Amino acid sequence: MRIDLHTHSTASDGTDTPAQLVRKAATAGLDVVALTDHDTTRGHAEAIAALPEGLTLVTGAELSCRLDGVSMHMLAYLFDPEEPALLAERELVRDDRVPRAQAMVAKLNALGVPVTWEQVERIAGDGSVGRPHVASALVELGVVPTVGDAFTQDWLADGGRAFVEKHETDPFEALRLIKGAGGVAVFAHPAAVKRGRTVPETAIAELAEAGLDGIEVDHMDHDAEARARLRGTAGELGLLVTGSSDYHGSRKTCVLGEYTTDPEVYGEITRRAFGAFPVPGAGGI
Repeated sequence: MRIDLHTHSTASDGTDTPAQLVRKAATAGLDVVALTDHDTTRGHAEAIAALPEGLTLVTGAELSCRLDGVSMHMLAYLFDPEEPALLAERELVRDDRVPRAQAMVAKLNALGVPVTWEQVERIAGDGSVGRPHVASALVELGVVPTVGDAFTQDWLADGGRAFVEKHETDPFEALRLIKGAGGVAVFAHPAAVKRGRTVPETAIAELAEAGLDGIEVDHMDHDAEARARLRGTAGELGLLVTGSSDYHGSRKTCVLGEYTTDPEVYGEITRRAFGAFPVPGAGGI
């Protein structure tokens, strides 16, 4: 059983529509895939409608959080998408994305980069606009060769020359909201140092005490040493260990199913959740 619990579609910053994503997941030999767009559940309905027979969809979202000035992401699985408190917080984070991206464009213009808001809007399409869309604009203009190369101190990394902060949820509040909506919470790529500053791993124990269910250990941005260390931390704290591709379509080099989650861990996630249930494919449309 092959299970990938972290993917993105055009509902946020992926390049595949939700329908394309689930079809590709089936073609890649996955049995279970989670759709976890940034701070939104807008892609779920389309993904469910297109879900191929034999593939199960786990509904979720990747929530933008900040702890002591450092950005971090929290994967929320199988929560009630209409629960008012969590819905209001997701909308607050999402609504701040447009003025933030516009401010990044202004900073880039001041640095002599001829990026335009219209260009970023076109790249984002119907998705929740974010730094990857601005990064893609820099690639189009030939400023950097890849999206990843835009996430440096020269450009868009935390604290970089064109970086602009956005509203992000305190992770302890995020845990309270996820649990209140019947969901399960997993700390996404906690040791992804190539993305910039990371939350100290000592904070994982505090998050576990506050209700964190697991940590994403097997991820393309974790080397072997980081994976071993995080797996040990999870064992000490009684946390679930997940593995995921963090698939974004053509925007990143990762592929569906590059890293996967143990079926027993997936089973425990489904047992803990009561806000929503995994959706089995019925053949799609």
